[in-house]
Formats: sequence, C-alpha cells, structure tokens
Amino acid sequence: MPNENAALHQASRNKRDEFYTQLSDIENEARRYKDHFENKSIFCNCDDPRVSNFFQYFALNFEKFRLKKLTTTCFKSQNRDLFSQNDSEKSVALEYYGDKNGNKLPDPEEIGLIDLKGDGDFRSKESIKLLEKSDIVVTNPPFSLFSEFIEQLIKYKKKFLVIGHQNAITYKTIFPLIKNNKLWLGYGFKRNCAHFINKHYDDYASDSDHRDGLIRVSGVQWFTNLDISKRHEEMFLLKKYDPTEYPKYDNYDAIEVSETKNIPKDYSGAMGVPITFLNKYNPDQFEIIGCSYSYGKPEGYHKKGKDFNVSIDGKQIYKRLFIKNKSLR
Repeated sequence: MPNENAALHQASRNKRDEFYTQLSDIENEARRYKDHFENKSIFCNCDDPRVSNFFQYFALNFEKFRLKKLTTTCFKSQNRDLFSQNDSEKSVALEYYGDKNGNKLPDPEEIGLIDLKGDGDFRSKESIKLLEKSDIVVTNPPFSLFSEFIEQLIKYKKKFLVIGHQNAITYKTIFPLIKNNKLWLGYGFKRNCAHFINKHYDDYASDSDHRDGLIRVSGVQWFTNLDISKRHEEMFLLKKYDPTEYPKYDNYDAIEVSETKNIPKDYSGAMGVPITFLNKYNPDQFEIIGCSYSYGKPEGYHKKGKDFNVSIDGKQIYKRLFIKNKSLR
C-alpha cells in the first residue's frame, strides 16, 4: 500500500524505525528453530525489554528451548521494571540463566543487571563483546541499519534469525550472501505483512487489516542462516515453456517470469523472477545467478552496454532475481 510504504521510507529517513514485534509473530517463527536453540546463548542486541517482546519470549521459553543463556542490551534505561519511563541516562545489559525458584517465570531477582558505559547500540564495543560470547542473535534491528547489522553478524561468524524488509534482498551487501547461500528467508509472515507496535506513525491499513496501536508494514521477512526444512522443499512446476508467454528482456538474455508459480518446468536458460521467489527458493533445485543491478549481474547474460534495470520493449520491470533450473543443465 502506498501510504504504508511512505511511512516506512519516512521511518528510515528519520531513524524512527523501532518497529517492535508482536509476541505472537515471534512465537510463530521462533518455535520452528527449537533444535537450533538447544544449549545456545541467545543475544537480543536491539531490544529494549520495556517494549520489546524478544527478551520476554525467550525468558518465558528458556527451559522449553533448553537455552544456556539469554542476553539483551537495553538502550539508556537501567530500570528492571519493564514499564519504566526510560528516564535514566544509563544503558544496561540483562542476563538470564533460567528459572531458579521453580515457578517457571523470569523473576526480577533472577535477571542479572549489568551497567554499560555506552548507550547500548549494537555497534558499541560493549555490545560487540557480548556478541562475541553469544551463539545466536534473534532480534528486529532498525530497518535503516539492516545492511550494517548483517555485516557485523557475518564478520563475527554468528548464527541469526532477524527481521528485515524484503527490499534488502537486492542490497549490495545482502544479495551476494543470498546468492552464495550464506543467508536465506525464514518461514515468514502471513502474506509478507507484519503489524508492529510503533507510536510514531499512523496506520493506513484497510479496515480489515487495521489494528489499534499497531502499524501494518508490507514486504517484511525473517532472514536467517539457520537451516530449516522449508529450504529443502522442492517446488512443483506445472507450466511448459512457450515463447509467446515468456518474453525476453531488452538487456538480458533471459525470459520474464512474472510470478513464481509460473516458472516453466522445461526451460534450461536464465529466468527473471520476482524477489518474492526467495520464499520458495530451494538451493538444490535452483541456482541464483544474479539480480537486476550491476553488482549482481549474471555474467554472460547481461547484454553489454545496456542498462542493468530490466526492461521489455522499453518498459521497465520491477526488481528481478535471475535463476536457472539445476535439473536441466
């Protein structure tokens, strides 16, 4: 929707992109990674526990997931009270090692409190030290800093499960990771849309999608490098290649496939598909060879001297990934 996308861009420009995630959305995704979490230290490094549900979710499920440790960094608030008014100039790290008194709840006295000298930013030296001691990062980082956030996780060789916008798929620093199978999409949100807790913007969602106190953002994804069964499900292809149905691009030696479900089962050449293809991507079935940007050009398929934005008969097409069917080599 135009208005919600405008709000997202405005959030990025204003750096007011603290879109706090609903507990139900965290549950719907995280429960599928139970085996990955066992005996691991989880770090939520973009989470103020006063409004973020990530610390709450993992604290409540600490024993269920058999976690080793849970840590979160909190921006400029030293109060244990999750309903504090953020009136302190100090930031803190919270540490939880599980239930001690048998009530199966994360009581305040069971949560360790560490005063930080800095502001709790994920790029601070203190946060990086905590990152180095962790196994898996699970959080919703600011969309405006998504590339920088992922670069840090890759640099320190961390596993992660984080939320981002699908436009990040074609970012210069993100696409190579996807192409080289170092990052992929998780199970995701229903219809790639999420409702976040955000006090800065009005929600322009339709009546059927509107939820009081929340803002609807389309194109939202879970990004991860934790292997999942979804990633190995073969896509069932029904269509046969017909040159009248699959035009070629002006500037790429590839055919246009406007919807993932219409990928032809018998075409061995390069195909341009929407970035939402990644929701169905199986690296055993398909190879990603590029995207419609110069840094992700499919070698041997982009026509020399032509623009990198895909077009057909002079009409520009939205962002495309270029793929090949591995079984037809």
